[in-house]
Amino acid sequence: MQPKFVAALFEACHKAGIHTALDTSGHCPLSLAAPVLQQSDLVLLDFKAFRPETFRKVTGTGIDQTVEMAKYLNEHKIPMWIRVVQVPGLTDDAAELGEMAEFLAGFSNIERVEISPFHKMGEYKWQALDLPYTLTDTPPATRGQVERTKELFRRAGHFVP
Repeated sequence: MQPKFVAALFEACHKAGIHTALDTSGHCPLSLAAPVLQQSDLVLLDFKAFRPETFRKVTGTGIDQTVEMAKYLNEHKIPMWIRVVQVPGLTDDAAELGEMAEFLAGFSNIERVEISPFHKMGEYKWQALDLPYTLTDTPPATRGQVERTKELFRRAGHFVP
């Protein structure tokens, strides 16, 4: 992460009339991220999971920084898109997704929520890096699974394409 560089780059983009968007997991101390967030016209924030135990299982870290960043973006009225990857057997629990949708319904700066199905296209990258890939036996999310999740978020008042 290069917050000073990105903040300066985004500032230069604004001076040139270029729209800026930051794509982030939110896993960054807010003290480092804030200067970049202030220069962002849009933030695409990944919510890997919602319950702390699931989030830790998926990422190896806690959810606090992601939630803190979302709250900061809302307080500063910085537009945000939420992105959720639906991984069967890991991040597809309807109750947890419903909790996430309801929690995020309290944010006025969320323009849309994108639900993406898990796929295996990146598996080769793990192999190339000689890293263990723990999702080898995980099937891709089905269209029906993704549509059910989209509907959960729509019922909570979110725009979900």
